[in-house]
Amino acid sequence: MRIHHLPGTDLAISDIGLGTMTFGEQTDQACAHAQLDYALSEGINLFDMAEMYPVPGRAETQGATEAIVGAWLARQARDRVVIATKVAGPLRGFRWIRGGPLALDLANMRAALEASLKRLKTDYVDLYQIHWPSRPLPLFGGTQYEAQDTVDRAAEIEEQLQALATLVREGKVRYIGLSNETPWGTLRFLEAAGRLGLPRIVTIQNAYNLLNRTFESGLAEVCHRERLGLLAYSPLAFGVLTGKYRTHSDPQARLNRFPEFSPRYRKAAIVPAVDAYARVAENFGLSLGALALGFVRSRFFTASTLLGARTVEQLKENIVHAKVALSPEALAAIEEVHLKSPNPAP
Repeated sequence: MRIHHLPGTDLAISDIGLGTMTFGEQTDQACAHAQLDYALSEGINLFDMAEMYPVPGRAETQGATEAIVGAWLARQARDRVVIATKVAGPLRGFRWIRGGPLALDLANMRAALEASLKRLKTDYVDLYQIHWPSRPLPLFGGTQYEAQDTVDRAAEIEEQLQALATLVREGKVRYIGLSNETPWGTLRFLEAAGRLGLPRIVTIQNAYNLLNRTFESGLAEVCHRERLGLLAYSPLAFGVLTGKYRTHSDPQARLNRFPEFSPRYRKAAIVPAVDAYARVAENFGLSLGALALGFVRSRFFTASTLLGARTVEQLKENIVHAKVALSPEALAAIEEVHLKSPNPAP
């Protein structure tokens, strides 16, 4: 496992991380703790969660993921692990989270963070991220931006950054990041930080995989020029890029158990694209999962590839696959498929 510092920080993270959104829904506490133990033994030190987890979001389970991780974290040396979590914005509804806040202002962020710290049994988080923008955007499978918003979103972003800066000054947050953000929003956060002398964002956590490479069209350059790192979530596209939905129908698999969840990975164009990538993997003697994870990990802008698993066995397999280094020939074959089937799951 490679450990590296995020640019401009003293935060050293593993280039493979563990996402935890199954904890408390598909994965019980005993299995979750076994996953955390195994990941740590393999050299993974980055553990990512959110106040809204597990998914799908429900009032009955909200916060369970952080509580499960907190019970494990209480037994660990705190300086051995990097704990990342996220504050939920108002865009997706979720009225059960802090009463459905209307803004990502200081009062809401402080309330969210204090609750997360209590569940996590720690007095600080290493990375605190805005889970999704508060402004209207086509997220999680949406594609069409509607130019009808007349609110001064630059001022809103400045207020959010000032709130995050306050939490950093209070010692409850070490570094800050974004998630599900666009190039415009990312650059606005960076501009405000420079102009006001506030903390800079150091990461952006967006979906990135063989079926969704939209990150490359704008945010890749932002990462390069502004020295940001991508925390790539859904590198296996909710398991679609393991091939398991091609060969069998496990009723416990996420898209089978929650058929209403994530239309992003149910589009018709996905099937031929997955078949094409499976043929590439076979041609190079690889599993489809190894091809998918090796690709994400190979990108210059990927700071860490976030694995998510329902079981310890899945996690073990994913870690092995994520360590595969793809040959130039395999990467070229991937590009051929991408040109024919670009981003079927944006």
